[in-house]
Amino acid sequence: MSVRKPYIREMKADWWLKKRPYRFYMLREATVLPLTFFSLCLLAGLWSLGRGPEAWAGWLAFMASPLVIVLNLLALAGSLFHAATFFLMMPQVMPVKIRGERLPAVKVAAAQWALTAAISLFCLLWFLS
Repeated sequence: MSVRKPYIREMKADWWLKKRPYRFYMLREATVLPLTFFSLCLLAGLWSLGRGPEAWAGWLAFMASPLVIVLNLLALAGSLFHAATFFLMMPQVMPVKIRGERLPAVKVAAAQWALTAAISLFCLLWFLS
């Protein structure tokens, strides 16, 4: 009886550089990095808030640093990019039908953006009041 080795397909480290959809996929997945930084900043803010006024003032000073501001702007851009790609992908993955007819992806994405804008505006107005 012979012992056969299983076929293992070679996967090079630069596989994602070969095709545009793969590069786009990796860019979309890379948006988690600045969002992780932003989440950690928020957790640090909550932690410092519980530690007292001195810790809170230190966290505010940290958040006012130009590097942190740039990283948070990158997180915002990554978040918007991730949302845009999700909103465009969602109607293809889960088609929305009304009266048996499929809605165009552009209309579904526009409705999602409108809902996002409305919720953001509500939160902003609630925060400012």
